[in-house]
Amino acid sequence: MGRYVLKRFGYMLLVMIILSLLMFLVYTMIPYDRAVTEAEPFKTAYKGNPNAQQLYEQKLAELRRQLGTDQNMLVRYMGWIGIGPIDGKYNGIFQGNFGYSYTYDRPVIDVLKTPMVNTVFINIFATILGLGITIPLGIFCAVKRGSKRDTAIQIGTIVGYSIPSFITAIIFIWLFAILLKWFPVSGMKTPGSNYTGWAEFKDRMYYMALPLIVMTFSSLGGMTRYVRASMTEALSLDCIRTARAKGLREKVVIYSHAFRNALIPIITLVVGWFMGIFGGSVVIENIFGINGVGRVYIESLNAKDFEVVLLLQMFYVAMGLIGNLIIDIAYGLADPRVRVNK
Repeated sequence: MGRYVLKRFGYMLLVMIILSLLMFLVYTMIPYDRAVTEAEPFKTAYKGNPNAQQLYEQKLAELRRQLGTDQNMLVRYMGWIGIGPIDGKYNGIFQGNFGYSYTYDRPVIDVLKTPMVNTVFINIFATILGLGITIPLGIFCAVKRGSKRDTAIQIGTIVGYSIPSFITAIIFIWLFAILLKWFPVSGMKTPGSNYTGWAEFKDRMYYMALPLIVMTFSSLGGMTRYVRASMTEALSLDCIRTARAKGLREKVVIYSHAFRNALIPIITLVVGWFMGIFGGSVVIENIFGINGVGRVYIESLNAKDFEVVLLLQMFYVAMGLIGNLIIDIAYGLADPRVRVNK
């Protein structure tokens, strides 16, 4: 197992390097020069000076040298990750410099700290609620396959699966926030409030309740059908018929034998969904005015703040690679037939 994990980490590092290069080249090829934007205020400052144009061009050349935009793409990439000098300095990712956001006027890490906490906060609750509902519901539908209750649930899941999350959000806002007035329309806390401790947590959960309901509801359809399909296939195996023939209780057959055989596809779903919490719920965060990484990502793209975008992209790649490793290891733990050390 240890050799397998070390080998996978080696592959992950290679993939990270290749993808970071490709993403950096994509954003570098966009016809945009940060130095020109940074030098723009100096046009006004030099206005009226007979040598204004010359001073501006000197300032622009200086900024291009400092930012490395006067170099070719490969040199700029090496400077970004910290294995090559920019303006005579090694100051990249390997040196702990993850970039500077010119839109927010502070380091990228500081920009992403609070949005990341908010994204994880809302998504972790939605993930737990979703799994707590869909796994038991999927098992129930598989056990009662063909019954009226199973049919009714399947119809409901198809409807839920077919409705986009933004439509669900609009309907729920109209129903729970406007019509019933149970929850606020948007925001993360009561305006002007200075709550602390438990009062702050309750106020935050009150504002997060409606987004959580929307996210959980949107995930129920697809996940329930996925769990039901896995359990239905597991219940048709010969080993399950043998277990029943031996006289084992139905609960033991379902939860100790069938569910374990159904875990392989369910693990893929659960771990993949769980790792996706760091990606940010772009639609939900924008609709409900939540300061999360999805919202920061869209705003940074619109503002051409590529330092933020690149770091987020690298983070998403890392989470995807780690998620795949966790899935492979979990396969081996759930099913001894899967040998992850080979």
